[in-house]
Amino acid sequence: MPSRLPRHPHLDVLRREARTLQRAARSGDPAALARVGEHHGRPATPEFPLAAAQLVVAREYGFASWPRLRRYVDVVTDYGWDGAVASVPASNPADEFCRLACLTYTDDDGPHRWAAAARLLAEQPELTRTHIWAAAAAGRPADVRAFLAGDRSLARARGGPFGWRPLCYLTYSRTDALDAVAVAGELLAAGADPGEGFLFTGQPYTFTPLTGVLGGGERSQPRHPRWRQLARLLLDEGADPNDDQALYNNMFSPANDHLVLLFEYGLGHARSESWSARLVASPGHMLRTQLRWAVEHDQLDRVRLLTVHGVNIDSPYEGDRPVWAAGDGRTPIELALLYGNTEIADYLLAHGARPPRPDPVSELIAAAFRADRAAVQSVRDRNPGVLEETLRARPGLVVWGAAQAPAGVVELLVELGFGVNALGRADAPVEQEWETALHHSAGEGDVDLTRRLLALGADPLVRDRRFDATPLDWARHLHQEATARLLEAPGSASDQ
Repeated sequence: MPSRLPRHPHLDVLRREARTLQRAARSGDPAALARVGEHHGRPATPEFPLAAAQLVVAREYGFASWPRLRRYVDVVTDYGWDGAVASVPASNPADEFCRLACLTYTDDDGPHRWAAAARLLAEQPELTRTHIWAAAAAGRPADVRAFLAGDRSLARARGGPFGWRPLCYLTYSRTDALDAVAVAGELLAAGADPGEGFLFTGQPYTFTPLTGVLGGGERSQPRHPRWRQLARLLLDEGADPNDDQALYNNMFSPANDHLVLLFEYGLGHARSESWSARLVASPGHMLRTQLRWAVEHDQLDRVRLLTVHGVNIDSPYEGDRPVWAAGDGRTPIELALLYGNTEIADYLLAHGARPPRPDPVSELIAAAFRADRAAVQSVRDRNPGVLEETLRARPGLVVWGAAQAPAGVVELLVELGFGVNALGRADAPVEQEWETALHHSAGEGDVDLTRRLLALGADPLVRDRRFDATPLDWARHLHQEATARLLEAPGSASDQ
């Protein structure tokens, strides 16, 4: 999935970049010649053509050819959406209702917005009779029907504060819609596309009506109150069950009802190419990512479901992937053992996965994540230097351990030399300097873990690398009063 382009790419800018490269290569500029040699395969000549320069630029941005880059930019231009508009109040009451009623997948989302939308609609009920996008967001079939009776093309018309079509306002709305299913039926019967949508911030994150219905995400946006009926209606009308963003948004929760439904409609089998399918991974790649997350986060029921539906449980994860789904060469069973999820490992082994390769580092981590001191010592006795190698490879392991492992594991990790104030990721077992274990415990409201970390020497004044905030800032921002009080208490050092 291309991700190296600027947030809002413009084809004219890319053309100028190619022309600049062409001129530099023709003049013999060493940097330009090196770029050509790396991405074109043939040396530049005095007649170096523009088409060759365009190919180099395309490949530098992760595309196989200039036409593919051009098609991608066309899609981004047509479907791109900037979430920043969600925080800008609209002067038109109907636009303002839509802005407040809908999920925007920004920090502004929350019940306070949806309650404000409901108050606005109660004060001005007539606004849905002058604005089909508001009528859709409010779930008012009579008003939508009246609009379509006059002009059926309104079912596909862009408008409202976000420039969306009515079906997206309906499926992203979180107001207490009167009859969202009936409105969806009216729009679809009039020609609305069940596979329409937008690209969040102009990047290749495809948000469709099905994505909106299923909710979820890193901020746990709720599903639509009538998600089952709406999802079935969209899928019956041709929505692609291989909805990459919907899969991502819902992988954080252990619930599998969305996967059961999507498998019923063909999840895992490629459909004809749509605007969104051009920008996302293959269905097999999507499901392998789901498997990795499930294995690493001890979601045994999801592993079973994915295995039953034929997802590859044996091959190693390789290639260029997002950091939270690294192509590190490990197999699912190796990942399960690495993080102490032995029940998953046993299941995979019983269903055809090959036994894991010997790996002392992984064996040491797995023993530590079981808080098995005897096993840790055994690994060290058999493999001199393995602890030092593990400390180098996984310096932020305490963060993942605090988020995933049972009591006693963090204490053992710190005893072994892993830094209690090291920066890492709590949501994925990869090395990326985001936050400390104390940030995680404070944000989760975990008083016991916060106390244990403080006793181990966790620094409440350390700032994370994502938001430049302290653990206390996290607790306050996420409304975790218990951990906030603990960090505010004298002696926690947060008052210094």
